[in-house]
Amino acid sequence: MDASLRPSIAEIAAEEWDSLAAPDKTTGRPIDPFTTHRFLSALESSGSTGGRSGWQSKPLVLEQGGRVVAATPLYLKTHSQGEYIFDHGWAEALERAGGRYYPKLQIAVPFTPATGRRFLGPVEHREALWRAALAVTAQNQLSSLHATFCTEDEALALSGVEGTLHRVTQQFHWENRGYASFDDFLNDLASRKRKMIRKERETAMASSLTIRALTGDEIEPRYWEAFWQFYQDTGSRKWGTPYLTRAAFDLFHQTMRQDMLLVLAFNGARPVAGALNFIGRHTLYGRYWGAVENHPCLHFELCYYQAIDWAIAHGLQRVEAGAQGEHKLARGYLPVETHSLHWIVDPSFRTAIARYLEAERRAVGEEIEVLTAYGPFRRGAPSQGDHE
Repeated sequence: MDASLRPSIAEIAAEEWDSLAAPDKTTGRPIDPFTTHRFLSALESSGSTGGRSGWQSKPLVLEQGGRVVAATPLYLKTHSQGEYIFDHGWAEALERAGGRYYPKLQIAVPFTPATGRRFLGPVEHREALWRAALAVTAQNQLSSLHATFCTEDEALALSGVEGTLHRVTQQFHWENRGYASFDDFLNDLASRKRKMIRKERETAMASSLTIRALTGDEIEPRYWEAFWQFYQDTGSRKWGTPYLTRAAFDLFHQTMRQDMLLVLAFNGARPVAGALNFIGRHTLYGRYWGAVENHPCLHFELCYYQAIDWAIAHGLQRVEAGAQGEHKLARGYLPVETHSLHWIVDPSFRTAIARYLEAERRAVGEEIEVLTAYGPFRRGAPSQGDHE
């Protein structure tokens, strides 16, 4: 097999890429909408990646007999923004020691803390992809290579290859235990948490707002101008400059509106708040939220409870509500492990990070155990499958 870097995702035919990223698309939605050609190319075409964004797309492909048999979304990074697996401390440590951390290579979906396959194609080719990426890192004298939000299976299979390090972090996900309705879900909760959620929903609805959950052609193009204002407000408050450009939302509308759930709150005819989700085959992925009017509990309603409602109604297995946020625990979202792979060129620095990651894994495991025990579910609540 031959390994090569392409200058952009646009240089690879959509059918060729998606045959690896979504080989089972003919049987329904892709399992992961974020590694599809249309999502990654929308980021490129809109200027959200490329240019001065610090995300230079360099997709890595393996070819056999002139045919692409495996690929991975690879980026040259000049900072650590938009990754959600934080390595700023590593960068500072190496630079204090006289080294240079940036640029680095990143196998990832930009701005998207959602677990999914990062090594696209048959599983027997993923080690070859990783080794090819290691070679690119070494040949170009870069500091490191990272694969973030990969699957646990990928992390376990590739950890240890040429000194590859496995990192475990956590997020909060809601799991569908075969619920028939939102009230069915509430019945699994302890009484105090059940009352809290009902009160929050009543408070959100008391503002005389109209809430609509829209997907596909129900999403009117004009709504994106309103959502852009929501997104800018949240982005400027949380991380400075929003990662996505205005053009990205128009491209998402053109190519992915069947894969999106847009929950809007209207004050009369005017949208005043919204939450954008992407729809996978088994999972609803909460991504962006914002508002131009403040209403009590509206964030919880649009981002968490409307997502749960929609997932139950459409038979999805889980809701991933993005990175961080222990406040999600009380609302039925439990801690789960997330996984990433890291390869550090400098041997001494690699050893130091390996020690850190070993301690971090233990701490994350203990925290998940404690948080789960303090979760909102009543003792004796049915486990997965008992509702079915």
